[in-house]
Parts: sequence; C-alpha cells; structure tokens
Amino acid sequence: MPHDQVGGARALFEALYDDENAVVRALRAGASAESADEEGSTALYLASVQDLPGVVRLLLAAGADPDRASGPEAGDLPLCGAACGGHAEVVEALLSAGADPDLSEEFGFTALRWAAGLGHARTAEILLARGADPDLPGPRGEAPLLVAARRGSAHTVRTLLRHGARGLSPALEEARRMLTLDVEQELRDSLRDAYGDEGHDSAVRCEPVDGGLTVTVELLRGGEPFASQDLQTGHGAIVTLLEDELGVRAPFEELAVRALRGGDPRLDNWQVAVGTLRRRGDEETFQAAAAWTASGDPLRQALGADVLARLGFRGGEKPFAARAVPLLRGLARAADPAPSEAAARALGGYEDASAG
Repeated sequence: MPHDQVGGARALFEALYDDENAVVRALRAGASAESADEEGSTALYLASVQDLPGVVRLLLAAGADPDRASGPEAGDLPLCGAACGGHAEVVEALLSAGADPDLSEEFGFTALRWAAGLGHARTAEILLARGADPDLPGPRGEAPLLVAARRGSAHTVRTLLRHGARGLSPALEEARRMLTLDVEQELRDSLRDAYGDEGHDSAVRCEPVDGGLTVTVELLRGGEPFASQDLQTGHGAIVTLLEDELGVRAPFEELAVRALRGGDPRLDNWQVAVGTLRRRGDEETFQAAAAWTASGDPLRQALGADVLARLGFRGGEKPFAARAVPLLRGLARAADPAPSEAAARALGGYEDASAG
C-alpha cells in the first residue's frame, strides 16, 4: 500500500474515535472507505461493532461494501457485529445499503442467529422485516426460534412467530427444559466450567429488559469483572406462547405457577399467562380466578383479579360481569395494595358498575 494510502487509512481509523466530522475530513483527504487496519478489521466493521450509525452511513455512502468480511481470518461481518451488540440503527443502515440479511460469518452465525441468541428483539424484527429467513439454522443446526426460547426472550420469540418461524415443538421442549432450571445457578455452572472456581469472586445483577429480567453473573478478579454470562427469564411466557400457537391447553394451575414464579405482574411471564386465561372465557377459568381472589396469598389474589378483569370479553360482551364485579369490589377493599389495586383496575373495565 502506498505511503499516502497508509496515512489516509490511519487518519480514518483515528477519526472513528473522534467524531463524524473527522471521518468526513479523512474521507475527503483520500482515505478509502474500504480501509482495513493491521489485523484486517475494516473501518465499517469497527464502526458497526461500536454502534456508530452516523459513521456507518458515511462509510457506506463513500463506497464501503456492507458485506465485506473483516478480521484476520476474514470471518467477521459488519451486520453480524452490529446484530451481536443489538445495534438496531446500524443494522438498519447496513440493510438499507444492501447487506445480505442471511449471509453467515465464521462458524455459521448469521445476524438473526446473533440477535435471537442474545435476546435483541428489535434487531431481530428489523432483520426479519428486511427478508431474513426466520428458520435459517446457525451453528449445530439450531433454528433461531429454539435459540430464542433457550435465551428466555419472550419478545424475540413473539417476533419470530409473527414472521412465520417454524419448529415450534422443539422450541417448546427447550423452553420447558429451561423453565425447570435455576437461571442464576445455570450461569454460575457455565462460568465455572469455563474458568474454574478458584481465585475469583462473583456478582449477580438483575435488570428489567423488554418485559422480563436479564440475569447476569460476573466473575471478579481484584474486584473487577473479567468474564460474564447472562440469560433472560421469560421462559414461562415462551412456553405459554408456544402452547397457544400449537393449540395446547395447559391446566390453569400450571399457568398460575408460571405467572407467579417471578412475583411481578409487570413481567411477561405474568401477562402472557393472564392473556391466555382471559381468552378462554369459560366457566372453569372463572371458577379458578374466583378461587384465587379468595386465597390468602396477595399475589395470587392479584392474579385472580387480573384474569377477571377481561375474562371472556368479546366485542361488547362481558359474560362474567354479574359474578365478577362483586368479587372485585370486595377485593378492592383488601389491605394489601397488590390485590386491591389489581381489583380497582379490573373494575374499570366493567362499564356497568352496578352489575351483580
């Protein structure tokens, strides 16, 4: 490479860590948008991995190939790097420039496989909307739906189902398997297998993400993290979603267990179970929900109220209003805020407050 091109490439890579104006100056000074560093990493790949959508657009407009492989073994793709990080805006920019959504990089990973395996639901939606194959297998022949079920991302599973993903039964089996596990312990065991259990401490973080929780276990050395793994906890919701798609009718008590497992009505595990029960709209479900409202467990009472809130509602029909409203009125006076607030919300869904 001539000296001036080397200097131009160096200026471009330095500009990546500065700002977009610096990138423009480097390109106008003659740096190639296809520049690669000493390790073979292209400027476009690095900008994609670092979530720099403005820089990515500049490089693409200047002629960078969105499908050019990067790295020492030419095994990394810009789209896969962006999808791995959940960088949705970068993914959209690359696809708009013609990136192949199904192109696989080293070891058979596609962008959708990365997004599904890491629970990046918005990124998966963009890829699928732009033509990614929802069933294209990745490493070990695993379909994206199965990988998303293992991950515990209910939003990603919903996205794949909306786009026609098949292989529901294997995904359901995997979600059921995960539902039996302690996610935190599973992560600890995996890290111990990789790094042993001597010479380091560990820490656990739980963060709300997309209607669920992401549990992260970190290994610490000298108080600083050096390795981590994470999983989401929406396996109960995923089991219910897949059962609904397959026409499997789970017992109402099993649905209650899934909802109550996380102890939070805001989570998908709760809301998906409630939605499934409401849609049944039958006498058996009413009797179950009524019994929950009379239990001594405030969370179970709140679950009963949430189910009664719209049980069997179709159009203007509210078939259980005459019996549900008195139960909800009584529960609204409960001392515990969880059931009383749930009952008050439920009553708001019944226009005829005098029913019963």
